[in-house]
Amino acid sequence: MIILAIDTSCDETAAAVTSDNLVLSNIVWSQASEHAKFGGVVPNLAKRAHEERISWVVEQAIKRSGVERKKIGAVGVTIGPGLAIALEVGIRQAKNVAGFLNKPLVVVNHIEGHIFSAMARRPVKSGRGTADVNIRFPAWALVVSGGHTELIWVEAPGKYKVAARTLDDALGEALDKGARMLGLGYPGGAVLEKLARRGDPNSYPLPLPMSGQEKRRKFSYSGLKTAMWRLIEKVKESKDALNAEQIENLAAVYQERAFDHLIRVSRAILVSERNEAQDMLCGGGVASNLSLRKKLRVLTKEAGVKLRLPYSARLCGDNAAMIGVAASFKAVEGKFASDIGLVDRNPDWKIDDPVIS
Repeated sequence: MIILAIDTSCDETAAAVTSDNLVLSNIVWSQASEHAKFGGVVPNLAKRAHEERISWVVEQAIKRSGVERKKIGAVGVTIGPGLAIALEVGIRQAKNVAGFLNKPLVVVNHIEGHIFSAMARRPVKSGRGTADVNIRFPAWALVVSGGHTELIWVEAPGKYKVAARTLDDALGEALDKGARMLGLGYPGGAVLEKLARRGDPNSYPLPLPMSGQEKRRKFSYSGLKTAMWRLIEKVKESKDALNAEQIENLAAVYQERAFDHLIRVSRAILVSERNEAQDMLCGGGVASNLSLRKKLRVLTKEAGVKLRLPYSARLCGDNAAMIGVAASFKAVEGKFASDIGLVDRNPDWKIDDPVIS
């Protein structure tokens, strides 16, 4: 089934057209530069920007896909989790388009989209796409984004059990805040990664979050942030600012500890729950980090599962192609919204909450 998908969960206005798991178009208009001067996402600004761009983004997604409107079989849309007043813009647009085209609506959990981003197929000039991504269920899924850090047991599409989730900040959020402490701006995770490559991860002592308590099945980054702030102040001593070498080393140390914590907790769970899983899907903005990918490859090899990552970094961050792929699983099973008029935003919708029809 060909699906027009829409996602406005935070600060990216996104629309895509997919055919099952083949990505025919994927348009993302980022608001990052507009929020940067405020050091974070401003809800009212995000909503206004979505409203200004959503129609154009949807039109571009359809145009670039080469698909005639009459061939679109359903409209998929993120209804949560996310920023409430941002979600409502995408939902309203999806309802309008579904009504105009007289097509069913599929509601999608944003986390579910990140899970299945690794199953998306790359389009090629011939139009046939790449070979099918042969994911076998049950499988593990790791979502590492700016708003979520969760290790999830996927019994099958639509059947999820969270094995571990963060107690406080998500990994991406923690990296952004670490970058901000170093004066790298917002969003700073990508800048932090770049500087960390030139730094020494063993140059300064920084405690590992919740060390020795991996069996608690919880991720936590609040303590690491506090320790990082104290370390920065100590390194500064009486100086007003850090030099380039100090910033690179601090970036490397902070990123290393953040990733080590993620890997240790995940390893404890994967090792203790040896099961029939053969794959681990990984999605979310931080999944594009090369250092983390190296650590995940070591972890999955130890656990005897195959690491599955999105074919492009564009599919790691928030996008609508992943929503289209997730929606395709629901569409095949006929899981459409029973009443489009009743579809509403659900900003706190957890992946293991009851399914919304």
